[in-house]
Amino acid sequence: MADPSECNVKVVCRFRPMNEAETNRGDKCLAQFFNDETVNFCKMQYSFDQVFSPDQTQEHVYTACARQIICDVLQGYNGTIFAYGQTASGKTHTMEGQLNDHLKQGILPRIIQDIFGHIDSMDENLEFLIKVSAEVQKNWDCLNTGDVTKTNLSVHEDKNRVPFVKGCTERFVSSSEEVMDIILKAKVNRHVAVTNMNEHSSRSHCIFMLSVKQENKKTKQILNGKLCLVDLAGSEKVSKTLAEGSVLDEAKNINRSLSALCNVISCLAEGRRCHVPYRDSKMTRVLQDSLGGNCRTTIICCCSPSSYNEAETRSTLMFGQRAKTIKNTVVVNTDLTAEQWQEKYEKERRRRRLLQSLNHRLQEELACLRPGNYDF
Repeated sequence: MADPSECNVKVVCRFRPMNEAETNRGDKCLAQFFNDETVNFCKMQYSFDQVFSPDQTQEHVYTACARQIICDVLQGYNGTIFAYGQTASGKTHTMEGQLNDHLKQGILPRIIQDIFGHIDSMDENLEFLIKVSAEVQKNWDCLNTGDVTKTNLSVHEDKNRVPFVKGCTERFVSSSEEVMDIILKAKVNRHVAVTNMNEHSSRSHCIFMLSVKQENKKTKQILNGKLCLVDLAGSEKVSKTLAEGSVLDEAKNINRSLSALCNVISCLAEGRRCHVPYRDSKMTRVLQDSLGGNCRTTIICCCSPSSYNEAETRSTLMFGQRAKTIKNTVVVNTDLTAEQWQEKYEKERRRRRLLQSLNHRLQEELACLRPGNYDF
């Protein structure tokens, strides 16, 4: 592995336009935009790495948030993008958009197309192996051909102590078209329901992962990059969504897992060496590397400008402010060649000999300083 480097979690903020219900109700627009990095909301100013006003296009958001992560993943880094915010704040529009409309496509379809575009233009000596997986909140396998509700998967750790979902279906792919087919299948298995806030409210978090292994046929160097795209279900106030029955139960589970995420963010933002409660939910367990670990992470805070959602928007903005202070330590993920392992072994041998020599010299000096060993 290369030497680690520290980087902050990147946090951007996107406001959607006022919707028809808010306009008809006579809600006030509380957001004011003066530049690309700050927003005034309820007379309070919030700063982010970038702020997107309601008139910003999908292409503009994608270029600012996601394009660099493609290069990172193809250079052997881990990259994560996830959208956070209340229900009906534009998260799924930002992450997915309309898959079959080029102008309205979100980050997911655009980043898939660009990854394969980059691969096609790279050195012909590079050989790629790409696989994808998708799971939802209860770690149901979205690519399973049977009943997804019967595949409640558990989270384990690999040899490097990186969490992964054991047994989740992984598909090897060779084109963006194959990946898009898989995304459409995963969407079918992701549950949505009608609420008073959103006609197509997502009832679960969805995590899409794409792993890229590349080998240089000349040098035998292997790089392993991983891309994680997360569309979180929205936090909800039951008094607004009017959820009931199974939808109400889902809302409780959603809010519980989002609360666990907020607790993790708060602990990391404090910067003290304290216990970080990653294990409080499966979602935070899976995202552990993205928050405080080995990953270049971008969080998109999706907000409503409406006075009707004032409390929820303020909460989202404060979440983003805390997340901005989190630092990750990133390294290139490499599989060492035989020559590199030999070089590493020799380097450790030299280091061990140096330490032994230093220890021997210090022992001699210590012996000279003991009582009875003084020469007068």
